Amino acid sequence: MIELPMVADAATGKGYESDAQGTITHVRTSQAAALVMGTEKGQFYRGAKLHSINVLLDYEDGCHARCGYCGLAKSRESEDDWTDRSFIRVNWPLVSLDQVNKSISSGSVSDIERVCVSMVLNRGAREDTIDAVRKLSESISRISILLMPTVIDKEWLIRAKEAGADMVATALDAATRKVFNAVRGKDVQGPLDWDQYWEIVVDTIEVFGPRNAGIHLVAGLGETELEMVATMQEAHDMGALTHLFSFNPEPGTTLGEWPQPPIGSYRRIQLARYIINEHFGRGDAMAFDDRGNIVDFGLESELLEQLIDEGKAFMTSGCAGKTVDCACNRPFGNCTPYQAAQGRWRNFPIPPEESDIVHARRQLLDYDGKEDEEIDPFDDD
Repeated sequence: MIELPMVADAATGKGYESDAQGTITHVRTSQAAALVMGTEKGQFYRGAKLHSINVLLDYEDGCHARCGYCGLAKSRESEDDWTDRSFIRVNWPLVSLDQVNKSISSGSVSDIERVCVSMVLNRGAREDTIDAVRKLSESISRISILLMPTVIDKEWLIRAKEAGADMVATALDAATRKVFNAVRGKDVQGPLDWDQYWEIVVDTIEVFGPRNAGIHLVAGLGETELEMVATMQEAHDMGALTHLFSFNPEPGTTLGEWPQPPIGSYRRIQLARYIINEHFGRGDAMAFDDRGNIVDFGLESELLEQLIDEGKAFMTSGCAGKTVDCACNRPFGNCTPYQAAQGRWRNFPIPPEESDIVHARRQLLDYDGKEDEEIDPFDDD
């Protein structure tokens, strides 16, 4: 752990408002969650349903990490205060924890099966996360935490579990030490450490148990498909699931002009993740070309075709709910509705339709970026 400096007026941030017991009272929530709770207006493309409310700790002095792709990074060029900045390209409005609990307890958000509390690098996050989990456990039993390893340890994980968390994930994001340092660590003058992150992954598996712990990986930060597969397999062998995301540039960040990974590459990584995490095969049985691209998934053709047709490999991966494999399905966390309509829905929050699988099959075979070109969204040929 590192000791962050005391920041004057840090406790005056909106999210740091406390009640008489000194616990956190307000958090930021995703725009998707705000829609289902009725605090914002809108609807989801193709009738997608949100199954998890994601909340983010909120501080006036913000997050002290310097991740080159993150909308919350201190290094981001923005005219907005930290508390008003977008994250994952959408707004995160402020809500009270009481409001979240009331929405769940009243049954007004009947599709919600999980709540996830996301930490940031701030000296208040250690205790505020525990308090938030404890408070949310009044209305729901399935609570995840997206961890900030820099400010926690194994003893803290035990406390978090006792407070009510049943699953956790470590936002490793980068697939290799080199990429991690380039976008999160010493190369961007950031305080995050690759080895410390993996140490926490080990601790989470010991405390919460295999498959109740996971890692987040973001494809498209400079790694190869081979490197991504190797890291997913390593995590799987340890007992951690991989929750996969596609890089999506945030304006004003260091990587704000960086392109998304080719859709063909992302589809192959998605399928590889599913094969590994669901025990259909292993990454070390897959074959790669000289650029590190997957050219063989190491499965019998009949099984491979079956997995592609089912479409689950291309759906959002995350913590499970009561009735769904992935409660944290995050509609449009990786792309826009326009991209989805063009056949480039990165992580499907709903089961893919037949026309979606047609697109996915073409994309899996694309190694030169052809499938990233704009297409007719109504052309299923």
